[in-house]
Amino acid sequence: MIDILLADDEELVRAGLRAVLEAQGDLRVVGEASDGAQAVALARELCPHVVLMDVRMPGMDGLAATRELVRDGAAPGAGRTPKIVVVTTFEVDDYVYQALRAGADGFLLKRTRPAEIAQAVRLVAAGESLLFPAQIRRLAAGRGNGAARATMTRAALTEREAEVLRQMARGLSNGEIAEQLFLGVQTVKTHVSGVLAKLGARDRTQAVILAYESGFVAPTD
Repeated sequence: MIDILLADDEELVRAGLRAVLEAQGDLRVVGEASDGAQAVALARELCPHVVLMDVRMPGMDGLAATRELVRDGAAPGAGRTPKIVVVTTFEVDDYVYQALRAGADGFLLKRTRPAEIAQAVRLVAAGESLLFPAQIRRLAAGRGNGAARATMTRAALTEREAEVLRQMARGLSNGEIAEQLFLGVQTVKTHVSGVLAKLGARDRTQAVILAYESGFVAPTD
């Protein structure tokens, strides 16, 4: 069973998400929060597998709450860190981009179909990131920075790791990368782990954002 915490200031949105998720046999909503501060407190208390986090809430917004929960997970001796999926109305939203940079595992649009919402929760709970290449490219456009370029230079990725990162930026899964590069899936997993370690990235989403910000992958590719 996958435990989920809902964080949204609109009660109607929370009710809709609860109905969608609890119609699935393997998903369970364990709590609801109406702002970021409450979301952080409930996440610490209930230890959900996944938090669906609205980014625009009064008081502490979803961006600040995401940072707080990621910081919790980085603390020595920290327990299970929930996967965070930010939920937004707008595809190109600076709040969403900053949340992804802060460590959110992906994002969903509020108009996403119910079956896709349920599948997204399963994916992030299993350790996959929600990468939507077109949206990530739009979010990353024009955001290059020197720190990202320096990080990429220091990482000194091998030729194979660099190619794997390019395929990650296209939104390919490990299995799809393996097929594309004629490698075994376990070999791809090893290369992905190497990329994340060298870049100091929490997950695939952060690695891909860094690839765009450094210019290693161009948003127009």
